[in-house]
Amino acid sequence: MSTEVMRDASVVVARDAEGLVALLSADFPIHGGEFLFLPGGRREHGEDPLKCARRELREEAGITAECWRPLGAYAITLGSTARVHLFEARELTLGEQELTETERDYKLMWWPMDDAVQAAHERRFLLPAGPLALFLANHTT
Repeated sequence: MSTEVMRDASVVVARDAEGLVALLSADFPIHGGEFLFLPGGRREHGEDPLKCARRELREEAGITAECWRPLGAYAITLGSTARVHLFEARELTLGEQELTETERDYKLMWWPMDDAVQAAHERRFLLPAGPLALFLANHTT
């Protein structure tokens, strides 16, 4: 089996003091419409997974966090060396999104955890790391 070399990624479940979760939504016509997702993305050269998670949360959602909890790292596919690193972030400070041209349509929303998990069950997420991160954050201490 050959392995494809890809960059690792980080995905963040950001929860505010009331337990609401930061979700993003955008329209992805190639995949058939609007989907939900969590802040996250691929690591840049020299970044560790946590530094990537902090950067992606700040850029995509305009959020910084004081408290971070790793939720695990998982292979993206069996044939890839890449892993997705999942985190929960708490003690949040809100700021401005720093969206790139390709991210300019990202909409930030705050949902109760139970509603976000229900949306995952309803297949409203395009990428699998978001639901996995939500399930883990919701069921681990």
